[in-house]
Amino acid sequence: MFRFLKNKKKNKELEEILSRLQMNVSNNYKDAAQQNLAEFADRLRQLEASGDVDGALRAQYEEILRQYREQMANFTHKDQKPYWT
Repeated sequence: MFRFLKNKKKNKELEEILSRLQMNVSNNYKDAAQQNLAEFADRLRQLEASGDVDGALRAQYEEILRQYREQMANFTHKDQKPYWT
């Protein structure tokens, strides 16, 4: 919840993707949020492979990814029930 208090070391690019992801989740833009989540996961894997994110920072981002995947498991428009049925 209070990520800014945990660790000052961050990756600017991943933080920007997370910012867009959080904005889309809070605005209920489900498709855009799912795209941001996939983008975050892909970019994290790329940075891990190149060695730019490792150690405690990697663990921190892996935990954030796990939490968002859990939170957004059924976060799609197709799973939304219409109010008139």
